[in-house]
Amino acid sequence: MHLYLHVPFCARRCSYCDFAIAVRRETPSATYADQVLAEWRRWLDSPRLDALTSLATVYFGGGTPSRLDPAALARILGAITDDRRLAAGAEVTLEANPDDVTEAGASAWRAAGINRVSLGAQSFHPPALAWMHRTHTVEQVPRAVATLRAAGIANVSLDLIYGLPPGLGRHWARDLDQALALAPDHLSLYGLTVEAHTPLAHWVTRGIADPAPDERHAEEFLYAHARLTGAGFRHYEVSNYAIGGREAVHNCAYWQRASYLGLGPSAHSAIGDRRWWNLREWEAWSRAVADGRPTVAGEEELDASAVELETLYLGLRSDRGVEPQLLDAEECRQWASAGWAERTDDRVRLTPEGWLRLDALVAAARG
Repeated sequence: MHLYLHVPFCARRCSYCDFAIAVRRETPSATYADQVLAEWRRWLDSPRLDALTSLATVYFGGGTPSRLDPAALARILGAITDDRRLAAGAEVTLEANPDDVTEAGASAWRAAGINRVSLGAQSFHPPALAWMHRTHTVEQVPRAVATLRAAGIANVSLDLIYGLPPGLGRHWARDLDQALALAPDHLSLYGLTVEAHTPLAHWVTRGIADPAPDERHAEEFLYAHARLTGAGFRHYEVSNYAIGGREAVHNCAYWQRASYLGLGPSAHSAIGDRRWWNLREWEAWSRAVADGRPTVAGEEELDASAVELETLYLGLRSDRGVEPQLLDAEECRQWASAGWAERTDDRVRLTPEGWLRLDALVAAARG
């Protein structure tokens, strides 16, 4: 099984962010550790987890997990791995902001068992970072990468955002060049979207921000594919690139419909065809744990049709593709003719042009 822990705390909300976060000047690390371990121990007594004997991956996501006190992080990992062993070679990931990476912190993370860090660089263009409400500077990104490697964390991923408003003057090719100069093991590239109730959505409504046109998103997505695959990266999922076998094992588990348990506010879980999700906000989740009440906000069991749709969508997200029988033969021919898919005897895989149309293609296939 795979374990995800949502750490909601952030120094400020990024302009595009609609995640379940809690902006705090001081991070309540000890309280979070106490409560997430209390939730974990409740699940250990659940018959749903009878088969849980070891953990293939552990992932601290957020929010900004790097804002946790390293001692609290070590306590969480230590307690969890005392209860259930880590599989040999298990991937243990921490999402981090560049400005949180210090020599002492990185060494403490490594000592606690963190062996992979996903670093939220987002851009190497100062005006873009300011517009996104990021808390770090351009100069802190290479320093963070060097510090992590010096501490013994060799597996480093960088996040970048494309499709920014043209008026910011960010040069996407230059951002990619600067990222590649740091020799990352992995890159995650996300297209900017306007989500409701975010600062960005308010700016758009008031006419003080203009989203990039769809054509710009497509151009930057395809440019990144050509640039990164040309540099030896495998474009193994819509948003993700890896070099030297450094694919994100934890994230691949989601796309392959593996079982995973989520802890913390807003975390989701899946075992077989059953899905459940936690109370979204930190305060509500924290009160429920403290009061001994359930932290689950809702759940569902997928029927055969929903399982097939999920299998199709998740399979087409990755370069593994899907079995041809999940699709109509004429549909496969049309996609291949348009350059959106490639068909072999046993798989159908979307091309980068197809990935740009993923949602529409899946909707049409199940329309």
